[in-house]
Amino acid sequence: MIQEYNPTLIAICHCVVRRHLPLPLQLPPSSSPTIIYRRRVAGAIVCCCSAAPVDQHQERPWESYDRDIQSHAGSDLALSFVLLADMQAAGARPSSAAYARLIRALARSGRTLEAEALLLEMRRLGPPPGAAHYNALLEGLLARAHLRLADRLLLQMADDGVARNRRTYMLLLDAYARAGRLEDSWWVLGEMKRRGIRLDTAGYGMLVRVYRDNGMWKKATDLVMEMQELGVELDVKIYNGLIDTFGKYGQLADARRVFDKMRAEGIKPDISTWNALIRWHCRVGNMKRALRFFTAMQEEGMYPDPMIFVMIISRLGEQGKWDEIKKLFDGMKNRGFKESGAVYAVLVDIYGQYGHFRDAHDCIAALKAENTQLSPRIFCVLANAYAQQGLCEQSVNVLQLMEEEGFEPNLVMLNLLINAFGTAGRDLEALAVFQHIKDSGMSPDVVTYTTLMKTFMRAKKFEKVSEVYREMERDGCTPDRKAREMLHDASIILEQRGCIY
Repeated sequence: MIQEYNPTLIAICHCVVRRHLPLPLQLPPSSSPTIIYRRRVAGAIVCCCSAAPVDQHQERPWESYDRDIQSHAGSDLALSFVLLADMQAAGARPSSAAYARLIRALARSGRTLEAEALLLEMRRLGPPPGAAHYNALLEGLLARAHLRLADRLLLQMADDGVARNRRTYMLLLDAYARAGRLEDSWWVLGEMKRRGIRLDTAGYGMLVRVYRDNGMWKKATDLVMEMQELGVELDVKIYNGLIDTFGKYGQLADARRVFDKMRAEGIKPDISTWNALIRWHCRVGNMKRALRFFTAMQEEGMYPDPMIFVMIISRLGEQGKWDEIKKLFDGMKNRGFKESGAVYAVLVDIYGQYGHFRDAHDCIAALKAENTQLSPRIFCVLANAYAQQGLCEQSVNVLQLMEEEGFEPNLVMLNLLINAFGTAGRDLEALAVFQHIKDSGMSPDVVTYTTLMKTFMRAKKFEKVSEVYREMERDGCTPDRKAREMLHDASIILEQRGCIY
């Protein structure tokens, strides 16, 4: 599998160079062999050299190398690769378990090319990779929305005679459900049934998501009855899925009933529960209930989600209730939400009457001054805040700052960038970002397509709306209700103009 990245907008480049040393007898004489390894610093991979004195009387056991490689893979990946280089220089090779840990750690950190290189090394030099190794790389590809590369990996897995297991199918089902790919989701469910793999609680939760995203909320309630008949335990994720499903289709009374039932059965709401309740009540303009849930969440000792906070202050800002926004923020500070306080303060200023942080660089500098731990999610939240105000240049600046901090832009961030350009009426730039997503090997999801359709609706380029819709269908992405409504509206306008598409 070869991944090509377009450097024009976003440089997402990984490289890995494996040095296979010759046999010990062929090594050039050296009293202090130099170990060359690669270390990732702030998003780049740089070469480092260290002179490693060798004790001729004491050789480190193979088990010690292998154990330490595995133990450090999750916390200090660079150190694991230093140990791997030492181990291979000594003529030893890591175990299958160590390879699995390394591939999983690389894939989860977005370094899929390096993870793939390790998998290829196993195929060539051994030990032969198993389902755990393929699944580890598959997880990274799906998380990065590289669905086509994931398909190629599955073909390679089959060619190597490695059987897909429950983990493989659950990764696929989760990715297809999130991307709004209904037909692919049904295919996975059919394969699981054919192979006798029963859905567990997590699988049913994904199925609820599929029903939710495709307008089948009544089937979601039937599914819960099926689970109860089969004795499958209802956990917080199932309840969250139901609440989100009812909320999305305006059945807020049913959503609140599910919430009450959940608490009556002793299941504690998590942050996703509160987010769903607040989000959908904000969406319909019921700010009184939304703020009530917002307060209850804080009384439960949970940090408010910055994305939800953006929605709340956006709604209140539209109504000119800046005093109420300040009151909310002061209330959070009084409850001791010190860790996230800087983030919320910046968001309030972005939406404030005077816009103290209109510049993304000042915004990030303010967060650093408060010793806020930056993360991809914080960058996405800030980009979204700027996007909703139509400040697309600042959204781009957030993207660049994110890269400078060593975080790779993901599909969520690029979708936000499309939305920022669309809100500012710059449909050509939005289309360029969409093309970049495809050129970089990512697979656009339903949010990508609907956001681009919304951009063309705002630009009154209604013929483009139907083109994007058809491309969405060709790409195997199932249009949601919002996309169908925009297509309907665009088609009516085109008919009125005498255009046929």
